[in-house]
Amino acid sequence: MNNDFAKVKKYLNELGYSVIKEDENEGLFIIDKEDDGIKNMVIVVDNPVLIMEQILFKVKNDDKEMYKSLLKKNHDILHGAFVLSEDGKTVLFRDTLQVENLDCNELAGSLNSLSLLLGEYSEQIIKFSK
Repeated sequence: MNNDFAKVKKYLNELGYSVIKEDENEGLFIIDKEDDGIKNMVIVVDNPVLIMEQILFKVKNDDKEMYKSLLKKNHDILHGAFVLSEDGKTVLFRDTLQVENLDCNELAGSLNSLSLLLGEYSEQIIKFSK
């Protein structure tokens, strides 16, 4: 097993995440921890980086105020950020970490950042998704 892939898998298990799917050849994990708001998060281990993405909502209306609000909220996010998919139709949470020196606390910090964001900003996310 690839050392980086194995390291990330070990950390995910230590942190109590359910690994729904994994593909070592692709460096891919799909994880859940619904109590923390994490559902079908995609993690890709692609040395030298680890990329985390979770779909938050589909963009229904091209609303300048929504984008402005999301950009302002990015200022408060500890790790990661709101991003648009390449086609501009989906808002995601995304974070990128260096794999070489990755430790369990750093991965937990990024995952916890999303959980905190969802806890404090969920009403707005729900509003934007409608």
